[in-house]
Amino acid sequence: MKQTDIRKILIMRFSAMGDVAMTVPVITQLARQFPWLRITVLTRSKFTPIFEWVPSNVEVRGINLADYKGLTGLTRLYSLLKEKDFDAVADLHDVLRTKYLRTLFRMAGKEVAVIDKGRKQKRAILGHGMTGEHLKPMFERYADVFRRLDFNLTLTTETPLFDLSQEDYIPIHAFTGKRVTGEKWIGIAPFAAHDMKVYPLDHTHMVADMLLEKGYKVFLFGAGKEESEELATWQCDNMRSVCGSLGGLHGELLLISQLDLMISMDSANMHLAAMLQVPTLSIWGATHPAAGFTAWGQTEQNILQIQTLPCRPCSIYGNKPCHLADHRCMTRITPEMIVQRAEEILGS
Repeated sequence: MKQTDIRKILIMRFSAMGDVAMTVPVITQLARQFPWLRITVLTRSKFTPIFEWVPSNVEVRGINLADYKGLTGLTRLYSLLKEKDFDAVADLHDVLRTKYLRTLFRMAGKEVAVIDKGRKQKRAILGHGMTGEHLKPMFERYADVFRRLDFNLTLTTETPLFDLSQEDYIPIHAFTGKRVTGEKWIGIAPFAAHDMKVYPLDHTHMVADMLLEKGYKVFLFGAGKEESEELATWQCDNMRSVCGSLGGLHGELLLISQLDLMISMDSANMHLAAMLQVPTLSIWGATHPAAGFTAWGQTEQNILQIQTLPCRPCSIYGNKPCHLADHRCMTRITPEMIVQRAEEILGS
């Protein structure tokens, strides 16, 4: 099927939040470069705010996966989706449920393209230090899926993805208060899905306090009961926890877009901030940016890591315990190093 034969395309990506956020720059540029396309993104309902500001030819369909369990549930989901009469399907996830759905579409004569996650190449870089070239970024792997559908998609970080108006920010003004002239706002997101990607919390607290002493206003980002309770103990004048205060992900995205800098782990907040063109400082330990998961537009200045450790990366996703039992990839990064790099980014 030629590019010009495709008018309606289904894109599937269900998790995780950071991976879904990484699809946004690609889908946004696909929609802009091929404005005749009618794009439907199928994802989890809780992630739909991530697509709030995508072009008008993109429709986001959020679902609760619990409503479509097993083959029976997925077949029912397919029956609902096929009513849209898509010309093509782009599987950006390549897991069991998307494999089943795309197989049904292929059997119905629809063109299907699937992401190549480079699993073999990623396994090859584990546990012996990074000496070779970085693997292909996930953004390019996503774009390759559309190129297989004959869309010559070009990715560029030069053009802003979104243009929010002052009216967009009204819902968060009561929480943030009025920005003092010259005041810098810094977000800190201390957590990640896996412990090996988390900088020691007591050290992160020190970073927050040091930034506070330098006159910055700090906003703390987290999710869930335990994270919220931890961040609540850090609060003081000019350092506030965002947890539960902004009505959910939409409000948090609005606040993130107003930051001068986001400090985060290799986590969803890194990708959300970069997607919104906010400067980031990401801290990397067990995982490694060479695996292709750097944020949109992120440069070496935005990445803080101990380069010389031969054990890094010990896992691609940070979901394995440190086999040296000392988490040296993180503990050798000092709070002073983080604050210094943060100020370098703010001053650049």
